[in-house]
Amino acid sequence: MELTSVKSTFDVTAIRKDFPVLSEMPYGKPLVYFDNAATSQKPQVVIDALVNYYSHYNANVHRGVHFLSQKASDAFDVVREKVRGFINASTEREIIFVRGTTEGVNLVAATYGRKNIQKGDTILVSAMEHHSNIVPWQMLCEEKGARLNVIPMNENGELVLDSLEDLLNDNCKFVAVSHTANSLGTINPIKEIIAKAHSKNIPVLVDGAQAVAHDEVDVQDLDCDFFVFSAHKMLGPTGIGALYGKLSLLEEMPPYHGGGEMIKSVSFKGTTWNEVPYKFEAGTPNIADVIAMGAAIDYWNSFDRAAAHQQEIDLLNYCTSKLADIPSVRIIGTAKHKAAVISFIVDKANAMDVGMFLDTKGIAVRTGQHCAEPVMDWFGIPGTIRASFMFYNTMEEVDYFIEQIKKAIQLLAV
Repeated sequence: MELTSVKSTFDVTAIRKDFPVLSEMPYGKPLVYFDNAATSQKPQVVIDALVNYYSHYNANVHRGVHFLSQKASDAFDVVREKVRGFINASTEREIIFVRGTTEGVNLVAATYGRKNIQKGDTILVSAMEHHSNIVPWQMLCEEKGARLNVIPMNENGELVLDSLEDLLNDNCKFVAVSHTANSLGTINPIKEIIAKAHSKNIPVLVDGAQAVAHDEVDVQDLDCDFFVFSAHKMLGPTGIGALYGKLSLLEEMPPYHGGGEMIKSVSFKGTTWNEVPYKFEAGTPNIADVIAMGAAIDYWNSFDRAAAHQQEIDLLNYCTSKLADIPSVRIIGTAKHKAAVISFIVDKANAMDVGMFLDTKGIAVRTGQHCAEPVMDWFGIPGTIRASFMFYNTMEEVDYFIEQIKKAIQLLAV
């Protein structure tokens, strides 16, 4: 939120034309899509990539010598390198295709975790994690007799790093923390957390689901051991994502699922595993969505990402100031460093009711706990209204949003 406006040639009007859904008219009202933290909209090139695969070269990959299979394999295989470049992994072998962030976390918990976590060990997460970066570790702790510890946060929604020295003790064997909190928008000092953990030889998994769409991620610079994200948060399709892992760790981890592709040789006497990354990719992959994820990365690389990020920060600052001027609105999460997410509540009004009112005006927001129930419990609230922006949103949309919030308050805050 400290960034200031800069002159930019970033043309929001032109960019919006790339996203067909933005021209929709729910209830006869122009769509204002402020639910980007849940899932982003898709540019036409991503939609076209899906349709083109199914229309012109639908075939399984790595298994056929015929023309369609070869074309599909080529289109599929090149995406691993695109993902590698997108997050600056050192080799494409460190990129594993998964269904999304949730499966990526579960894969690490079920392989690295089961192999290395023992009774009496602790796993460290933060107080602002999404459920998908809490529950898999709870399940592992229950199975192993380990304990889940939590990095606390303050009233601004910032992690209290003074506690790390005590939490990163001899019993701590793994850290899993979000880069950016989906419920609050807080951007965590992830590089500092990783450095402190590594000083104690503790590996770190980063939940990057909310980060990859708003910041340029460099996993080598972060020096994280694992990094997980979903394509649908960053303009790609649902049901596909990637797990980055340091090659030395991936090679020592056991397989996750058994089946085709992840094997080198199978007999009834025993099986040998394929090399990384294929060891973790059993069965027919999600070919179409991998190809479409590649198209999304191509789209990101086609424009000025710094200017796009500035557009989001300007939207965040503008909307924050407008909401702060409404007496009955309380913003939840006022961290110094935030992504383009605002969570808030309205005095004497139910968040769900406000969200439903906004929906009738064509405004899409998220209401509830945002798969972060411990965060809501910490603040002592049942849930929030969350507006989350992408670079294709506009100041005019924010003005309309604020106008409708005021009308909702007049109607509902009684």
